[in-house]
Amino acid sequence: MAAAPHPTFVPLEVYLNSSFEPDAEYVDGVIEERPMGEWNHADWQAAILEFFRSRRVEWNIRAAAELRVQVVAGHYRVPDVTILDRALPIEQIVTHPPIAVFEILAPEDTLSRMMTKLAEYDRMGIGTILILDPSGQHFRYAGGKLERLTETAFDLPGSSCRFDLAEIQKLLD
Repeated sequence: MAAAPHPTFVPLEVYLNSSFEPDAEYVDGVIEERPMGEWNHADWQAAILEFFRSRRVEWNIRAAAELRVQVVAGHYRVPDVTILDRALPIEQIVTHPPIAVFEILAPEDTLSRMMTKLAEYDRMGIGTILILDPSGQHFRYAGGKLERLTETAFDLPGSSCRFDLAEIQKLLD
């Protein structure tokens, strides 16, 4: 059996000045590919964006897809959807904790990689971390654990905005 290849170290400047399709994440000098989204993934991402962007002025927020977030020094993650406080300055790469991040599960996602990423979001101070599975199960990450999402509508802490799963589902194509 052949040994797994060793990851190649990439300087941070190279990552920050490169583009990837889809965007990749950067962890301690290693570029980590993100799973390519399929229709269900893309549809959920668009519905979440539409839901929040249509209320961006009312809720004083910004909503973006696939925006680089520096979660800790040397770690850059790319949430599927990021909700930001409009009162903060626009950052090309986010360094202030977002109000919320959403990860939409793709068939290639692994639990161990996802849990590592979610823990980094939590350590950054992101108040709401949601994982949406197009197959129907949805979760909230809190305190190092995934909890099944039982509330379908709730206020997002630290903001005037609200998550409403039923309204987002209506926007699915």
